[in-house]
Amino acid sequence: MRARAKSTVVEKRKPAPRGRLRMVTGIALVVIAFAILVSLGTWQMQRLHWKEALIAAIAERRSAPPVPLEEIEAMAAGGDIDYRTVHLTGVYDHGKERHFFATHEGRTGYFVYTPLMLVDGRAVFVNRGFVPFEKKDPSTRPEGQVAGTVTITGLARPRLDGKPSSLVPDNDVGKNIFYWKDLDVMARSADIAADTLVPFFVDADASQNPGGLPIGGVTQFDLPNNHLQYALTWYGLAATLAGVTGAFLYRRKRTDGSGA
Repeated sequence: MRARAKSTVVEKRKPAPRGRLRMVTGIALVVIAFAILVSLGTWQMQRLHWKEALIAAIAERRSAPPVPLEEIEAMAAGGDIDYRTVHLTGVYDHGKERHFFATHEGRTGYFVYTPLMLVDGRAVFVNRGFVPFEKKDPSTRPEGQVAGTVTITGLARPRLDGKPSSLVPDNDVGKNIFYWKDLDVMARSADIAADTLVPFFVDADASQNPGGLPIGGVTQFDLPNNHLQYALTWYGLAATLAGVTGAFLYRRKRTDGSGA
């Protein structure tokens, strides 16, 4: 009788099938969550290597000797031209400058994009630099409207395929205010034919313009690189999940063992 009673007690202490199913399901969800966290950490490490290589490539391009526009055009046909140094010669058509809303060193204003008319009759939009909000009208900065043939050095910048984000305002072409660099619309609003347009921009270097405006050399190189921090965060969460789960299973095993 005592042996049978003891056997009955033990049987009652065995986990019910439903409880066992919950345990297996919980462990499966933990394994899936752990795999996702590790995958996110690994992805951020891959992004880290990509970003470091990109920063190194930009630094190398910036320090390279400038090349003629024709070489950049050849590269643009099937490669990456971003931040490549270039020099070109032409005449500015100041009456067709376009204004891109921007901030520079804490001030609000515009980057002045002026078509440089090349000897072959084509035009390339050059970002000559920054002017404060109150200097948008070219008549307020006549010294900077240089006449005649000029040779400039700068960085090639690719055109955008489309609006960067839905949060970016639409360009106000009527007021000549651009919130994103739509090269085709810039050219069309300046009466520059598409077949005479060089299909990328050039950011002028920091050489001073007469009168001090526009302020050149405004290309931004500060690329955020927080991928290592993100990777450590994901890996840390994965380790925490593994530790908490392991502790729970250990306590559960001890409880079941002592109860038996």
